[in-house]
Amino acid sequence: MSAEYATFGLAPAIRAGGVLANGDYQVHRDFVDFIVDGRPLLFQLSDLDAVSPLASDVPPAIFTAQVQSLLLEADAPLPDGRYVIYGCPECESLACGAVTAAISADGSDFIWRDFAWQTDEHVDLELNGYHGIGPFRFQGAEYRAALASLLGEAPAALRRRVLLIGARVALLAKLAAALRTIGIGADITRDAEGVPADELKAYGAVAFGRAVTEEERAAVRAAFDRAGVEVAYVHGFAPIVPLLVAQIEHALDRSPVQQRRLTRLVAADGEAGVEVTSPCRVRLTAYRLDRLYRTHAHEIFDGVLEAGRHRIALDAKAVKGEAFVVARTSGSVLVEAMAR
Repeated sequence: MSAEYATFGLAPAIRAGGVLANGDYQVHRDFVDFIVDGRPLLFQLSDLDAVSPLASDVPPAIFTAQVQSLLLEADAPLPDGRYVIYGCPECESLACGAVTAAISADGSDFIWRDFAWQTDEHVDLELNGYHGIGPFRFQGAEYRAALASLLGEAPAALRRRVLLIGARVALLAKLAAALRTIGIGADITRDAEGVPADELKAYGAVAFGRAVTEEERAAVRAAFDRAGVEVAYVHGFAPIVPLLVAQIEHALDRSPVQQRRLTRLVAADGEAGVEVTSPCRVRLTAYRLDRLYRTHAHEIFDGVLEAGRHRIALDAKAVKGEAFVVARTSGSVLVEAMAR
């Protein structure tokens, strides 16, 4: 085993939720990701839809137990000193598959090795091992400091509530229901006047409908400013629920920009331009309103892209009229209006 050290850190990350074009729902999850040598470890594991055990929506006692486990202050949950590094974002069952690794101490150092895909209590490293990933040797002081910093604080749920402001109550009710289904709280109001500061602190984003005037938007921003609350403001592109959910998902993403997989989306001249930082599955969906304001959704692309910039042709029918493109990976969502 090489004596060379890898750096260890932590950073906020999300598993992006959403309402998919086929009507399925994908649950939103906030979690803390492992940063190895300055890059999310998850990105080294091909296109994996998974979250670390350091998720913000687990009870505090379980979150603390997960941190202590990674510090080797508790017995390994799996045979042979193996620990879950990434698991299913929808449930906690090992049967769905998980990335595991053996974690051990060598003096003051911590070592992660023998990464594998595991679906039951025992793992076949020859058959299911992630060959070429690790082993990683972390300096004990850096490793302990990063994980210990999570103890004693709420696991940073990042204010997963959204305030919805608009004139079309029926649409807002559908949007709120969709957001709640994927794990994001939502409340509907016409303005924020008179709302106590403590209540405003619960929100991570404010979404405005297209009918909300600039004067009304300014009044809402002033209310949050007076309360000393910094939130993301979303200006809804169109009355299309899956599109608005995607816009809100993007607004709630607090992960460092340099540590995201999906970093760029442009939509113009019959093409979508997409940039990804590592190989991953990308789904492109076009939404449009026809002359009668009916919604149409079209799956444009669904496949694995290599790191770099890509140009993807758009079906002319899919982006006819007022149209919008949503690009989605397991951990990022971007939305753009179709430029004319």
